[in-house]
Amino acid sequence: MSEAMNELSAYLGEKLGSKIGEALVAYGELTVTVEPHDVIDVLTFLKRDAQCQFVSFIDISGADYPAREKRFDVVYHLLSPRQNQRIRVKVKVDEDTMVPSATPVYPGADWFEREAYDLYGILFSGHPDLRRLLTDYGFEGHPLRKDFPLTGFVEVRYDDEAKRVVYEPVELKQEFRNFDFLSPWEGTDYVLPGDEKAK
Repeated sequence: MSEAMNELSAYLGEKLGSKIGEALVAYGELTVTVEPHDVIDVLTFLKRDAQCQFVSFIDISGADYPAREKRFDVVYHLLSPRQNQRIRVKVKVDEDTMVPSATPVYPGADWFEREAYDLYGILFSGHPDLRRLLTDYGFEGHPLRKDFPLTGFVEVRYDDEAKRVVYEPVELKQEFRNFDFLSPWEGTDYVLPGDEKAK
């Protein structure tokens, strides 16, 4: 399998040249890194080339590395049923750089790009309808960013007296708990409630 991936990597390097940055074979898949302005050309080639035929669009996912200058990875997962191969196309961007939308090449990328925008704040230029998909209309922030607070900013609940949905600042009802991380097979130093008769 890795031999076929190495051959594919060499083929892409030959055909696409400088449009392909780093190419890495790991875990039975080839991962290629491209610049945002080249991603549509690379995706189009991967779909239409007779030796590639990556016609099946699987997913677009994001990853957040806040310590990097280009903090986001936009990762496209493609499958070639004809060649029985998978490939990842990775694009590194910062918060302000727009990635060209893949919907002209893969129409199924529509909702995946909306999800990446909603959860990470990654912007896609040329998208037909780039708006939130999973969070509420008035939601602030992007919940899969590493700097997003664990408790969020606001909570939503239905108020029976007002007969409508209300938004309120998050209020923690209890202090953060301290957990005992001892292995359950080793047992605890204290008696758990309900185990008084066990001894």
